[in-house]
Amino acid sequence: MSPVLRREFLASRVAQQNFAATLLTVPASKLHAAYECPECGAGPDIAHGRPGYLLDGGPAPLLLSASRASGWVLFAAVVHPEPGLRLGVDMENAAGTEFAGFDDVALTAREHRHVDAVEPGRRAHERARLWARKEAWLKMTGEGLRVSPDSFDVLERPGLWDLELPARADGRDLPAGLLAALAATSH
Repeated sequence: MSPVLRREFLASRVAQQNFAATLLTVPASKLHAAYECPECGAGPDIAHGRPGYLLDGGPAPLLLSASRASGWVLFAAVVHPEPGLRLGVDMENAAGTEFAGFDDVALTAREHRHVDAVEPGRRAHERARLWARKEAWLKMTGEGLRVSPDSFDVLERPGLWDLELPARADGRDLPAGLLAALAATSH
């Protein structure tokens, strides 16, 4: 990992812990990372997958999802979630979808037709919007990219919403082209 990406990654993990601590009204030092991966399991020795924390030796009462893009991080959380509630959030930069072959690996045939019907100057925006929706959904289900993104449609999927990002955050302008989505359901 390059030094810049390493710093951004570490800063996002610290911000995530502080965010969780603020929501739980506990000192950040009381939270210990415990991620969950469907293939690797869960606990303090797992550093990837669905974010979570241990608090006082047990799971913190927090459902959390996070996404990083263009040096920014987006969090979604529910404190004391109802059993079965699932959550996923994703943020994407439209510039990241502007490469040959993206549509073929990321979009269903219906989504591909949808993007083709959009004015050419807005296609990258629409691709990123759909990609954020797919990533949010896959984070929510826990499947991640073990599921082929061109195998499911997100144009009108219940439990999935586009998020309006502010033009400015933390006193700074957000990069143009950032799009975000939230997925939530209870099973």
